[in-house]
Amino acid sequence: MDFKKFFEARTNDMSVLATAGTIGMHMVSGPLVGFAIGYGLDRLLGTHPWMKLAFLLIGVGAGFKNVYDDTQKLLKKMKAEDAQKYGPHH
Repeated sequence: MDFKKFFEARTNDMSVLATAGTIGMHMVSGPLVGFAIGYGLDRLLGTHPWMKLAFLLIGVGAGFKNVYDDTQKLLKKMKAEDAQKYGPHH
């Protein structure tokens, strides 16, 4: 295996690892940002704890949607790579 193919293989592995790390960040950042927005609105409007709860749930939903989107992109990329390696009917 020459260096170019070795480098391309390692780059692909790192891309998959980076996507997996991004998925984990989406699971944490969505609810965290939602909670922070709700906290600020609760302090501003005096609606404790309703805005925190509402925006936390919105953040959880956004986190799951981002995870779903990232997973679909990753699956599409893996399918395209398999089609390139093994042919379109594999």
